[in-house]
Amino acid sequence: MKRIDLVKHLFNEECVLFREGGKHSVFFNPKTKNVSTVPRHKEINSFLAEKICKDLGIRELKKK
Repeated sequence: MKRIDLVKHLFNEECVLFREGGKHSVFFNPKTKNVSTVPRHKEINSFLAEKICKDLGIRELKKK
């Protein structure tokens, strides 16, 4: 899946960009107080995208 699709999904689920690291972006979910990192690759493995959503406590992104 494309990274931009995952990032849009995170913002739609009311997660916020906490900080930018060297090779990752760190997202924070204020509702659950969970944090997860998103790598800065153009493509992200669907397994990793599911794990990021699970870590943040949000619904999983629908596969296309």
